[in-house]
Amino acid sequence: MTHLKPFLVQALDSATSGGRRYHLWMGVLTLIMLVGGYAYFVQIREGLAVTGMTDHVSWGLYISNFAFLVGVAAAAMMVVLPAYVFDDVDFGRAVLMAEGVAVSALVMCLAFVVVDLGNPFASWHLMPVIGYLNWPRSLLAWDVIVLNGYLALNLAIPFYLLYNHYAGRTPEKGKYVPWIYISVFWAVSIHLVTAFLFAGLPARPFWHNALLGPRFLASAFAAGPAFMLLVLWFIRSNTEYEIKSGAFSKLAMIVTVAAQINLIMLASEIFTEFYFFTHHAVSAQYLFFGLDGHSGLVPWIWTAILLNIAATVVLTIHPLRRDPRFLMPACLVLFVAIWTEKGMGMVIPGFIPSPLGEIVEYTPTWVELAVTAGIWALGLFILTVLVRVALPIELGKARSPKLRERREPAEVEQP
Repeated sequence: MTHLKPFLVQALDSATSGGRRYHLWMGVLTLIMLVGGYAYFVQIREGLAVTGMTDHVSWGLYISNFAFLVGVAAAAMMVVLPAYVFDDVDFGRAVLMAEGVAVSALVMCLAFVVVDLGNPFASWHLMPVIGYLNWPRSLLAWDVIVLNGYLALNLAIPFYLLYNHYAGRTPEKGKYVPWIYISVFWAVSIHLVTAFLFAGLPARPFWHNALLGPRFLASAFAAGPAFMLLVLWFIRSNTEYEIKSGAFSKLAMIVTVAAQINLIMLASEIFTEFYFFTHHAVSAQYLFFGLDGHSGLVPWIWTAILLNIAATVVLTIHPLRRDPRFLMPACLVLFVAIWTEKGMGMVIPGFIPSPLGEIVEYTPTWVELAVTAGIWALGLFILTVLVRVALPIELGKARSPKLRERREPAEVEQP
């Protein structure tokens, strides 16, 4: 660890230096985080009563974003698996950026869970040893373990690789490849466990179906790589860091297939709910067509479906998918569509109507919107810092000064 101190100093310097656009971007994110922090202070002071959540709809915008972002984090395996396990050279220069996306998404996931608790001091109940996890019976305990474990893996592996590159050493595969295999299986587990949190509630028939887990994975492998494509395209367009075109074409194909599967699963659910209508389909009726004059989510879900279909059609047409002018907007539209469908369109209608048949609609308040924006700004801030630290090391511009100290005596001794 002789290179650790200069490594950390270099990381701090990379994160705090940059041009006008960089500082403007970070300043805007900081401002949004401050506004979100103030809104969270109001929530702590007044309680969860200042949110749009009620006894009837107890999971709102916070858990909707949590459910979506777990998928974004899990989708990093679609780059990690071919890069590390199959030695795919196209993904070699994209994998660290994908793991940065996973880290930022996981931080946002944990932040959304904390703000949903209402009082942040209640989070100690979720900590092993200190609190009472009720493991292995509680699915929430499993979720805490898999999320924090996956975050630790996605911090440790890139740190090991970047530190060795900074120190001028070749990373030893025996020290990180076994953890890569673990992280691949762990990525699937974090999203399945989250899906099981919903599917394991028989009193909520909208969630209580066996297709929820696979559909969570399909939507994750569409939205996550779509966001990664946007990040990688921005990096390649605005920095010297070259990312091979093969990585873009392969990721685009992954997004396309996952989006198609997600639409097929959505159609299957709609058919099951409405072909023979039963009382268990009332939540779906509220979501898609409204119920007893209540239709708050109908515009949301149909907009999401139309955007989903439009993006999938563009991605399915090969010439359009290969053209960045169409690929990048399609990825952005798909990302927004799945966020809407999987967030507002999956979490909220599970509570409407209640098990007693009461219909209480949910509308997020300014507090929830501001806190949500602040957490998203936090995630983008972290992602920007991670990319900013990794780029000079991967480009070979940042190396330990101790390497130069070792070379200088040898150069002097030469005749």
